[in-house]
Amino acid sequence: MITVKVKRNDNQKIDSFLMSGHAESGPYGYDLVCAGASAVSLGAVNAIYSLLNVELDVEMKEDGGYLFCSVPAGLDADTLEKVQLLLEGMVASLQSIAQEYHEHMTIIASK
Repeated sequence: MITVKVKRNDNQKIDSFLMSGHAESGPYGYDLVCAGASAVSLGAVNAIYSLLNVELDVEMKEDGGYLFCSVPAGLDADTLEKVQLLLEGMVASLQSIAQEYHEHMTIIASK
């Protein structure tokens, strides 16, 4: 199962997220849940970099099944707001996948 943990600060802004595990909803290379979750999360990280020139702090494992990203400190308010909008879009998309494929993916919000 893919587990997505979204960590928010006291202002409910996303500080970081961790996606770990494997959906195992299909054969390796044909797992649509894994492909969808990967596309959404990596797409958000890449959009933040290419559109806002903000490099999130990213940790990945080469064999897959692990992505940790955190928002760097010190961003100006306008940039931070845009980063948050892209991350919230990512969370909304991941929630849609998790609702449809709840036996293969779950999302946990934490402080």
